Order: sequence, then C-alpha cells, then structure tokens
Amino acid sequence: MSISEEGAALAQRVVAEGLFDWPSDEPRLIGSKCQVCDLVAFPAYPNCPNCGSLDVAETRLSTRGTLWTWTRQRFQPKNPPYLGTEAAADFVGYGVGYIELPEARVEARLTGGVDEPLEIGQEMELTVVPFATDADGTEVLTYAFRPVENSAGKN
Repeated sequence: MSISEEGAALAQRVVAEGLFDWPSDEPRLIGSKCQVCDLVAFPAYPNCPNCGSLDVAETRLSTRGTLWTWTRQRFQPKNPPYLGTEAAADFVGYGVGYIELPEARVEARLTGGVDEPLEIGQEMELTVVPFATDADGTEVLTYAFRPVENSAGKN
C-alpha cells in the first residue's frame, strides 16, 4: 500500500504475480536459473528454455545493468491484450528497452518522457512504477528501469 497526498491508503497490486518482489523497499526481478546448464531466464520459467531441464530454481536478479538497446512506444497498444483504458488522445508515450544485467538480458519499460535522451551502454537501475488504474481505483504497478544519475554511455 502507498499513501496518497490526502493521507488515505491507496490500494495497489502488481501487473502479474511472480515478476518482481512487492511490496518491498528493495524490489528485485524474479528469474529462474537452470541447475543443469546455468542459464538464467526472466521471467521465471518452470523448465529451462535452453536445455529443457525441469531442475530450475527461483533466483533474484541484479537491480543495475546497462541499456543494451531501446525504442519508443508513441502509440497506444491494442486493448486487449494490454491493460489500460485511457483514450488514445490521453495516451502518454514511453521508452521500452533491453537491460543487460549481470545474469540475463531483460525487456522493460523505461521511465522518463518519451523524448528523454538515452544512450546504449548507459547505466540503468530497477524501479517500480504505476502502470494503470483498475476500475475500482486500485493502482497497478509494474517494473521499469531508469537511468542512473550521472551515468554516461559506453558508446
């Protein structure tokens, strides 16, 4: 739960169970690690996508990595399957990218405005952001990555 400006508790839920720790002061993405070939995957899989082994264990991923590549989502994705009932005129664009973590490369929403300058190789860190609001007012949260302040790209 979070507290609104008026001091009332705001109901919250995650966009999908098992993606990241929540509630948490230090959320982490939840992946799976194959005990046979050591592949780390995100999101977590019940079997290894590399070798097919069922011998996988849940693992927490690092909270910092580098921007591997990115693009901008400037138009509203189709409903369904995507959440969000705002009119196309109310849609606010956002960045989408792949973050190279020490364990695995993950796809994620990027914080900041749609025109925020980003650089491949830039250091990024995990955060949790509002994604949508349910009809009953429950805030839906998702994971995202944001640039680490004073981070310069490698390229």
